[in-house]
Amino acid sequence: MENKKIINFLNELKEKMNSCDEFAFWDYLNKSEELIKELTEEINGEIEENVVIKGKLFLGKNSLIKAGTRIEGNVFIGENCVIGPNAFLRSGVILAGNNHIGLSEVKNSIILNNSNIPHFNYVGDSVIGENVNLGAGTKIANLRFDNENVMVSLNGKKTDSKRRKLGALIGNNVKTGINSMINCGAIIKKNSFIEPGKLFK
Repeated sequence: MENKKIINFLNELKEKMNSCDEFAFWDYLNKSEELIKELTEEINGEIEENVVIKGKLFLGKNSLIKAGTRIEGNVFIGENCVIGPNAFLRSGVILAGNNHIGLSEVKNSIILNNSNIPHFNYVGDSVIGENVNLGAGTKIANLRFDNENVMVSLNGKKTDSKRRKLGALIGNNVKTGINSMINCGAIIKKNSFIEPGKLFK
C-alpha cells in the first residue's frame, strides 16, 4: 500500500512539473521523506554480487543494481533503471523509472522518468524533472556556509524554505555541461542548458 502511495505521489509531482516552472518544491521533499519511512521492501529486478544494502529497498521490474553499489536507508527504484557500478544512494532517494545513476552520490532526492545522473555527480535534497541529464562532474549544493535555512527566489520573492538542507529544482528537459555547479535553493526552468563550468545561482 505504501509503495502505491509513492507511485501516486510521483504522478502528482509530474503534473506539477508540467504545469509550472516555479513552486515550493521543498514541500514535495517533506512529503517524500514521510512516505519513504513506510516503504515496503520488494525486489522485482536484479542485484549483482558485491552490492551493499542497509535499509528497505523497492526495486522495480527490469531494473539492475550493478556491483560496487552501496544503498544506505530506504530507497525506491522504479522500473527499467540501471544503478552503478559503484553508485552511492542514501536514504530518501526515489527514482520514478528509466533512470541511470552511475558513479555518483544521490541523497534524499526525487528523480522523475528518463533522467540520468551518470558520472561523478552529487545530488542532495533535490527534485529533478523528466528527461534531465547531468553532465560529468555536475554538483548540486544543499547546505549554506552559515548553516542557516536555505532561501529560495520564488516568483520574484525570497522565500524561507525552513530547511537547513535543500538542493535544487530542475525542470524537465534540462541539460548541464561538465563540471557545472548548482547552488542550494536554485530553480532551473524546463528546457534550460547550463554551460560547462558555470555556477547557477
